[in-house]
Amino acid sequence: MIWKIFAIMMLCVTLMIGSAFAQGMDVPGDSDSDKVVSAEEVGAAEKLAQEGKLSADELEEIRHIHEKYPFTIIDSANRTVTIYKPVKRMIIQPTFEYEPVFILGVQDRLAAVTNTAQKCFFYMPGIKDKPVVGEYKEIDYESVIENQPDIYILGSNKTLDDVESKLNPIGTTVIVMDLSSLSTFKDSFRTLAKLMEEEDRAEEFLSWWESYLNDIKEKTDKIEPKRKVYNDYANELPWSTGARTSGIDDAITLAGGFNIARSLDKLYYAQVDPEWVLQQNPEVIIIPAFHDYDPSGDYLTGYQLENGDNAERFIEEASQWDEWKQLEAVKNGQVYVLDGDTGFTSCKAVIAATYMAKWFYPERFKDLDPEVVHKEYFEEWLGVPYRGIWAYPQAS
Repeated sequence: MIWKIFAIMMLCVTLMIGSAFAQGMDVPGDSDSDKVVSAEEVGAAEKLAQEGKLSADELEEIRHIHEKYPFTIIDSANRTVTIYKPVKRMIIQPTFEYEPVFILGVQDRLAAVTNTAQKCFFYMPGIKDKPVVGEYKEIDYESVIENQPDIYILGSNKTLDDVESKLNPIGTTVIVMDLSSLSTFKDSFRTLAKLMEEEDRAEEFLSWWESYLNDIKEKTDKIEPKRKVYNDYANELPWSTGARTSGIDDAITLAGGFNIARSLDKLYYAQVDPEWVLQQNPEVIIIPAFHDYDPSGDYLTGYQLENGDNAERFIEEASQWDEWKQLEAVKNGQVYVLDGDTGFTSCKAVIAATYMAKWFYPERFKDLDPEVVHKEYFEEWLGVPYRGIWAYPQAS
């Protein structure tokens, strides 16, 4: 009698699993809608496979989910998030979160991209063919829903409740992941790698990343006094600067400089008075070159540029501004253009730091060639040829 009951139960489970595949349920192999694939459900799937009702790939997926899922992560909003199945389709809102995905080699899992990311990373294979979901600040949620992502990644929790109200009903898990802060980058990157099941690739990258960061730290930690540095978004927003907690501040500090905006009671970004900058009298000026990522534009930096003429011309013009002419940095020719994104995403903090360290302390870093490091980043980790103008004057 017991065996008859068990046989009937297995038959029911088998029928439900077949139905699950037919109906496209959330978790393949989950017949009781608890989002967990039990050993009994695996057994039922194996029976279906024997009967030719499941493919070998479908069975392998069910076994994989049974062995590896569910698991939990702690996201950047300090929430415990449960993941029930492999992430095959994702959409990322913040532009600076895309490169870590490229590094892990999982860009094929991008169900859609923002227009901003498509313009910014136009050189990445396949990105122009992806569906788009609006600009990163003006997301078209109807397009997001049409593209059915398993997960949707935000950079902060500012809009979390609103986004969850839109996407949770379709089964999309919303995750907050801050990959811009140097202090939290490793943990966040490892979390992303766990989501993608690419932990080995992540550790390989972190080993490369830390080798350069540690070398720079060893050479700059004990430097006193540190060079006074002012960063100014001069080509777009003159007299605005990256303050404490900004990516550019992380890079300046790592390279052994003192960001004068650290003394302000501001986080991330600050608008400053020219008189205050004159009083601080910085020894070095860094111009983070940001733009709207249109490859046809007349920009200071970018993958599409073949020479530094635009950056050179801008430095010459800015150096003639009345307030700038009085600064020590301008008088001594210590004004540099650096691609803004190199200091905005912490996976690239090593790139920004190598350029700055070479500019700040050329004798101490005479054996460091930032372009070599940058080339390694593009070709070994992004998988695309290195080209373009990213810093001017070149620090080699």
